[in-house]
Amino acid sequence: MKLALAPFGVSPPSSFKAFLLRIERLAAEAALAGADLLALPEYAAMVCAGAEIKAPDIEAELIYAVDKSSEILTALVEIAKRHKLYILGGSLPMRDSDGKIRNRAPFIAPSGQLEFQDKQAMTRFEEEEWGIAGGAVPKVFETKFGRIGISICYDSEFPLHVRPQVAAGAKLILVPCCTASPAGFNRVRFSARARAVENQCYTAVIPLIGEADWSGSIDVNVGHAALFTPCDVGFPDDGVAVAGALNEPKLVFAKVDFESIDGVRQNGAVLNHRDWSTVPPSPIVPLA
Repeated sequence: MKLALAPFGVSPPSSFKAFLLRIERLAAEAALAGADLLALPEYAAMVCAGAEIKAPDIEAELIYAVDKSSEILTALVEIAKRHKLYILGGSLPMRDSDGKIRNRAPFIAPSGQLEFQDKQAMTRFEEEEWGIAGGAVPKVFETKFGRIGISICYDSEFPLHVRPQVAAGAKLILVPCCTASPAGFNRVRFSARARAVENQCYTAVIPLIGEADWSGSIDVNVGHAALFTPCDVGFPDDGVAVAGALNEPKLVFAKVDFESIDGVRQNGAVLNHRDWSTVPPSPIVPLA
């Protein structure tokens, strides 16, 4: 399976249509290169607000993206069908029937089938400034290549978010992210690498990048796309299969081989995937 990981810049589009055209062009480039899956970053949908909002206003930006979510999803479905790609549409804020807004990642098949993975753990900004609520439990998506999970940004920093996905058969975890500092990106990057080691699986990080003086919510964004692997037989010693340049809005292509994951889980130098459940609860030892 060939991945096209798309670090997405936050320069304001000239119009909402121009925002969608930017994604269309990425899909066309990915398909031309033989990719099977195009992955966009967390809150990529927020960039569309730059078509109308010219000065920072975090509430107006959020509401604009929420109001445009249906149109964005319709366009993503058509793009996936047209280019015969699986598409992780980054994430977008969507209002649920209970009135709460959730950070939701659309995952679309080449057939146009649309599914979602919600973010569960909110950052302080999401919770305190935007009032975004946690969503549904981690899911696993059955594709023709194999099973894939999605762990949105902060969620990937928690082993127990990814572990149920791996237990359900996921061999690739997509990590769309939006981080405002090198420290923030490193938290996600190092967490994704740890998830790849402890689960003997692939993880792919896809960041929002660049600076947006028009925005109060995605004003600074740091990162690079990368594919991480186990550090074991048949994989890179450092567990980094591919890494793009920092803050460069250029597709990063990477191949994953799900059979190699089966191999390392059976014949690796260590068997992290198998041995996860052997760790017992910690006893309390009193010290005088």
